[in-house]
Amino acid sequence: MLLAAPAQAGCEGCLCPGDPCRLCPLPAVAGETSKADEHEICARIRARVPATSAEPGSNEYFPSLDQSIAACVAEGGDVIRNRRRSEEFPSRFYCKPPVQIQTR
Repeated sequence: MLLAAPAQAGCEGCLCPGDPCRLCPLPAVAGETSKADEHEICARIRARVPATSAEPGSNEYFPSLDQSIAACVAEGGDVIRNRRRSEEFPSRFYCKPPVQIQTR
């Protein structure tokens, strides 16, 4: 008989402790302060789409979500759906800033 034990795998991707990708919550939530090392795309999205105090799933929430997703994509970012919310990543969607490619 073989018993399966849960594997202790390291976190991969953007939704890892420490926010390695510098994600922006979509839509921005009213009353939350921006991070000190916030990516410039996050500030531009907040400038285009005002923060909301609407609860996720409410009729007032969806227009703000749609506008912030469109702003993220227009700025060259990628939208990430968060299926496993945590204390560090409470939002359902995040904008991942574009990767800067350095040329020599």
